[in-house]
Amino acid sequence: MSPSIATNQTILVVGGGISGMTAALEAAECGKQVILVERNATLGGRTALMNRYFPKMCHPTCGLEINLRRLKGNRNVRVMTMAEVSSVTGQRGDYTVTLKLAPRYVNANCTACGDCAAAVDAEISNPYEYGLSKTRVAYLPHAMAYPMHYVLDPSIIGTADAGKAKAACKYDAIDLDMQTETVELKVGAIVWATGWKPYDAAKIQPYGYDRFANVITSLEFERLADPHGPTGGKLLRPSDGKEAKNIAFIQCAGSRDENHLRHCSRICCMATLKQTHYVREAYGESGKSTVYYIDIRVIDRLEDFYQKVQQDATVSFVKSKVAKIVEGKDGNPVLHGVDTEGYHRYATAHDLVVLAVGMEPETNGIKLPEDMLLDSSGFIESSQDEGMFGAGAATSPLDVNRSVQSATAAALRAIQVVHKTAAAEGAK
Repeated sequence: MSPSIATNQTILVVGGGISGMTAALEAAECGKQVILVERNATLGGRTALMNRYFPKMCHPTCGLEINLRRLKGNRNVRVMTMAEVSSVTGQRGDYTVTLKLAPRYVNANCTACGDCAAAVDAEISNPYEYGLSKTRVAYLPHAMAYPMHYVLDPSIIGTADAGKAKAACKYDAIDLDMQTETVELKVGAIVWATGWKPYDAAKIQPYGYDRFANVITSLEFERLADPHGPTGGKLLRPSDGKEAKNIAFIQCAGSRDENHLRHCSRICCMATLKQTHYVREAYGESGKSTVYYIDIRVIDRLEDFYQKVQQDATVSFVKSKVAKIVEGKDGNPVLHGVDTEGYHRYATAHDLVVLAVGMEPETNGIKLPEDMLLDSSGFIESSQDEGMFGAGAATSPLDVNRSVQSATAAALRAIQVVHKTAAAEGAK
């Protein structure tokens, strides 16, 4: 085990998405030493995989690039990617944290030239495209990756591709001997910005996500619409690659349901309204979006966005909880249900169905300390000793704007903890 690093005046931020980056930056810019750890190969989280923000419809580069520039210029923040928290012991103001560092097999010499990727043949399902495409076993996560270094998938070790990648690198950046490491930290406060994950759509059996190729999730649709995504921004059906011009959006897919997620995931309505814009941009008047909804929940300034979508002749709304989906001819999903405003049954075919899946706290493989307080849905509140805090979508379903606000608040609470620790030690 490596020697302990950091002190009880250091703040640890777990999770490198938009919330974790914000919390780390806010604390660092107040003069605090911060360690930001992310278990994936790059910062940015799910925000980096979005096509647009609502309601301004700008690309995530608007916010992420600014944060990345702030990170690069701030010496108070130490970034550690491919790092997972394996244990936390101690108490407020004096925590000992053990991190497990996974091998990247690429060192800091990497210039992101791409020669290693060009040299290898094997492919894996692309984790940054929700499995919609494949990538080489030597890959750059995405165009906004930070650090801007390639990664070798562990499956390459011991294969001929490993030797090819190493031979192709002109900068001696490939290190096939990297091993899993363990590092121990001493920190005074911890911010858990571990984010969220989409509800498993396969659990909603009547919708056939795991059976019908042309039933996808809202996150997958976001990648289809992105010019840097698997289809180059074209809205193509997974089954046959044809253009999807008649698209159904099903709201509350797994949310507000006693059999799945009891809570409202808040962002889903706005995400769907945003995605109807993608359809109009792709096809103009020839595209059609149909939104099947229980309620449309938008508040404050977002109400104006909703009203604009309502005025769009290419978008229609059906107040109904879709009962089931069956596959019709040509792979067209056929939606069955009852329109609760007209009280008539429908069986409507669409080219593609997009499920607005709910938000769950991201807990897969994350070992939270035993004294963390969670709500009934598993979202993080704080620790019993009030030295650890949740931030962003780890605390509840939040959009990017509200996640940033939550992260700022968490950073301020963490700063208070280390201030009080320093004051208590000074009084001794």
